[in-house]
Amino acid sequence: MKKNIAVLFGGKSVEHEVSVITGMQVMENIDKSKYNVVPVFIDKEGRWFTGDELLEFKNFKEKNLKNIKEIVVTPTYNENRIFSHPDKVGLFSKKFSEKIDAAFIALHGTNGEDGTVQGVFELMNIPYVSAGVIGSSVGMDKILMKDVYKSHGLPIVDYTWFFRKAWEDDKNAVLDKIESKLKYPVFVKPSNLGSSVGITRAKDRESLEESIEVAIRYDRKIIVEAAVENPREINCAVMGYDNKVKASLCEEPIGWKELLTYEDKYVNSNSKGSKNGGRNIPADLSSEKAKEIQETAMASFMAIDCKGNARIDFLMDEDEKIYVNEINTQPGSVGYYLWEPMGINFTQLVDELLDIAYAVHEEKNKNMYSYDVDLFDKVNLGKSSKAGKM
Repeated sequence: MKKNIAVLFGGKSVEHEVSVITGMQVMENIDKSKYNVVPVFIDKEGRWFTGDELLEFKNFKEKNLKNIKEIVVTPTYNENRIFSHPDKVGLFSKKFSEKIDAAFIALHGTNGEDGTVQGVFELMNIPYVSAGVIGSSVGMDKILMKDVYKSHGLPIVDYTWFFRKAWEDDKNAVLDKIESKLKYPVFVKPSNLGSSVGITRAKDRESLEESIEVAIRYDRKIIVEAAVENPREINCAVMGYDNKVKASLCEEPIGWKELLTYEDKYVNSNSKGSKNGGRNIPADLSSEKAKEIQETAMASFMAIDCKGNARIDFLMDEDEKIYVNEINTQPGSVGYYLWEPMGINFTQLVDELLDIAYAVHEEKNKNMYSYDVDLFDKVNLGKSSKAGKM
């Protein structure tokens, strides 16, 4: 019997459009002899919808989504269904309910890549394709991610960070702190965002202030990193869970100077005339350097307890010293182009990721979640001097 796979895409995120493309690619390439696709679109207001219109990309281009149905899910354990939104169903309208066996989370950015949606499926006890709650949240937060990588001895650039409130309270104190820790140039980034949104380079105090004013529009935590001069960017995907992981070939985006912008990643990379869509795969590296990057990528994946498929981005300086720049736990287009040269096409990649989701789910359900004890008979609520302690 075919399994029903809910593919989630869209989302309340600045990466909404990128997610729509990823979701479409997953639904287009999933093995339909094995799976029924249940499209689940999350709009920019955070509302959830399903319907056949969501299966056609042209309907998004033409904004023709008039007949899609608003739905809800419940966090009840093993309640693996989606339902009509109770406020959107008339008294005599037919209510909608559909079983889902697993979810493929094709969301990017906040409210999708940060552990929040993953938590919903954990509560429902439904297998899902994605890093888990911890891997997603740590991978999404650049400050926590670098703190973890630092503790694991993984190579990262120097960095410092601050809260938006600190900036609002005393800008000069924040600028002084940054300048006491880092030399120019630096990169200023929102801690919880992807696709290069809100990231700028600063070369002096004046441009640093301007960069911070941009970044604080997107997040309450800001990270400032030392820039690597004349770097090459090298990326590598990792797939698996626990210690059962494997690395893809390395890629090198081409035609960029200091920072891959949103347009570089999602517009120019699809332009005609550039090799492999604006990237060299495999990257022009010695076999020893490629192996070092692949091994560091797998260590980075496991350090945050990641699952599924992630892309780890590196910077390499002129002396070929590498630095882990970031991990993308929900890479755009599922990073399929990194696996294709290894003989894993998009359909096989989706299949393998669903297998991983089921394996992770099975492993999770080996845990005990109840413990029988007469605790209530041994504890009162503290009104007596003889109250028991917990």
